[in-house]
Amino acid sequence: MKLKDGFSGERSVVLPKLILDMMEQDPLLSTLRITDIGYYPRAAHHYRERLAPLGQYVFIYCVDGRGHFTVNGKRHEVSSNQYFILPPGIPHCYGADNADPWTIYWIHFGGTLAMHYAAGAGTPCSIDPGRHSRIENRINLFEEIFNTLNSGFSIENMHYAMSLFHHYLGSLRYLQQYRDARVPGNESDIVDATIHYLNENIERHLSLDDIASYTGLSPSHLSAVFKQRTGHSTVSYFNLLKVRRACRLIDDTTMKLNQICYKLGINDPYYFSRMFTKIMGMSPRAYRNRAKI
Repeated sequence: MKLKDGFSGERSVVLPKLILDMMEQDPLLSTLRITDIGYYPRAAHHYRERLAPLGQYVFIYCVDGRGHFTVNGKRHEVSSNQYFILPPGIPHCYGADNADPWTIYWIHFGGTLAMHYAAGAGTPCSIDPGRHSRIENRINLFEEIFNTLNSGFSIENMHYAMSLFHHYLGSLRYLQQYRDARVPGNESDIVDATIHYLNENIERHLSLDDIASYTGLSPSHLSAVFKQRTGHSTVSYFNLLKVRRACRLIDDTTMKLNQICYKLGINDPYYFSRMFTKIMGMSPRAYRNRAKI
């Protein structure tokens, strides 16, 4: 089954033609302008095929799950923390993975500078989790663009939203510069950055040494400041995040329990079951059965 519309929690804004015509004549808006913008969470059966190509670029940023796209006869697989941009004027198709459907932020855009920002993004581009990757900052920036457009189409709103969009695409086009622009300084910043890093690496196995190396602190120092702030050790907090993600995958997908285990970077299903049971008070299988009631 393939769906084109209708996902629980979806949001979108489509700009009216009257506004798009105005934007083409505006010195600022003609350089980069959004025509459509939206968010699809856990978009099961999502599929688009366009034989009559669009006149805009199509940007898709996958933040969870998996998907694929085909352009110029070549199929590309897409996973979490990857984005791609489809060029205008070329037939294409894209869709969510059946077993692990993607969660995506998407934008259709054009303008005289659009080609510059789209350069090099015709294949999946990874936003590798790492020190100061600022993935949450970028998502917040998207939300600010969306909320501005959703609040109305005044010229001030258009100018502000498209100025933010320059910043948003620039954060992807110049990824390292965006990451280097903010460096955590105090211990509170370091704990926040560590939690962000753990969320970004939820599908990996990380030791305390790995996490400490990311922060630049010694393992003992990191453990002390992290526990003082959160009440948990770094590794136990990471396990909490993994179990929270496991619950979400159990609730929202048809993935087998051992597939969820491996997806979360845990190679031993029995260890995964014990960890889940300790935190949730029931086994993963019992949780799945409970979720169906």
